[in-house]
Amino acid sequence: MHLNLEGKTALVSASTAGIGHAIALQLLQDGARVIINGRSDNTVMQTVTALNRQFGDGRALPLVADMSVAGSESTAAAHYPEIDILVNNMGTYALSDFFSTSDEDWQRMFEVNVWSGVRLARTYLKGMLERGNGRVIFISSEVALTPMASMAHYSASKATQLSISRSLAELTKGTKVTVNSVLPGPTETESLKGFISSVNPELSYGEAERKFMAENRPSSLIYRLAKPHEVANVVTFLASERAAVINGAAIRAEGGTVPTIA
Repeated sequence: MHLNLEGKTALVSASTAGIGHAIALQLLQDGARVIINGRSDNTVMQTVTALNRQFGDGRALPLVADMSVAGSESTAAAHYPEIDILVNNMGTYALSDFFSTSDEDWQRMFEVNVWSGVRLARTYLKGMLERGNGRVIFISSEVALTPMASMAHYSASKATQLSISRSLAELTKGTKVTVNSVLPGPTETESLKGFISSVNPELSYGEAERKFMAENRPSSLIYRLAKPHEVANVVTFLASERAAVINGAAIRAEGGTVPTIA
């Protein structure tokens, strides 16, 4: 299914690696121009160069900025004042004992996971509403629905994203703008693969993954990590006109890990 995103410009925050990179790649494959964002000039330019080699010059565009820092949204707007699709993908996570998690740890978690998306949405959503068309997508997490004691600050930040996403969707009445969230489960990024291998060095990766799922996500129906491109497929569909009637929704892409029907 080709999603016909020709003529659209998308900004994907934190898109030089992981799920963000997979989203950028899928958007490019479906015809969009994609603004590649990261904090390192070298990493961003390497990614842009590689993608333009694959898809054609000018299809991937650079944006070097740390979206967790106030004022970075002004840098984005100065370079790219108008976009059609905003994917708030920037995020971080950490295991942390609640009683030893400092105020600074909580603040940093919310700066990255919540404030980065709030600032970018505040920058770009108004223009989408004025034009009557656009997409805003927040990359949340299954833990927004199933908070974890070992990740209280992360779980809270992801639940907050759902609330913000729904609040912003209320602003879109009478337009063709939509605001949605996508909730991945554990996904096979390089960082998670490395973690799984490091805690089970005596096992093959396949065995270590199965052990991780059995111990940490026993309710999963797919019983494996999601692939980044599988999450990207869901995001790209929501970014397209084919998803026009999906608005204000939290779309679960967690392999059936959350054992509820709503």
